[in-house]
Amino acid sequence: MVDFEQAAALNTAIRSIGIRHRALADALLAPLGVHTGQEVILLELDAKGPRSQGQLAISSGCEPPTITGSVRKLESAGLVVRRPSSTDGRVTIVELSDQGKALLPDLKAAWRQLADQTVAGMSSTPTGQLTDVLTDLAASLATPARP
Repeated sequence: MVDFEQAAALNTAIRSIGIRHRALADALLAPLGVHTGQEVILLELDAKGPRSQGQLAISSGCEPPTITGSVRKLESAGLVVRRPSSTDGRVTIVELSDQGKALLPDLKAAWRQLADQTVAGMSSTPTGQLTDVLTDLAASLATPARP
């Protein structure tokens, strides 16, 4: 178990990383007309094709109402289209529009730039090792907290 000083240092570092990473993402995505969080939806649709809003909620780790709002904004921006499922009238399918597909090269370039700038000042930890540690940390946070 960590002592208070270690806990404070760890929690402060993680919070600071989150705040700074999001600010950098905001700055890189804004010229594309995409808000932070929406890029995850667009990249998921590119990787896996049309998805239900429920599938997008699961893959992005967001609540369904959040996905619904984000998809509506993306649809208003002309980046995605929504249609009812052909097999279940309660389900809405989301897919990239032609405009959304055309944005992907710039979006992927911004995503790569975000990663590059995130680790640019690091010299002691290889990127692959950092990715492994952060993936492990994220997985540990996915399990219920123990008292």
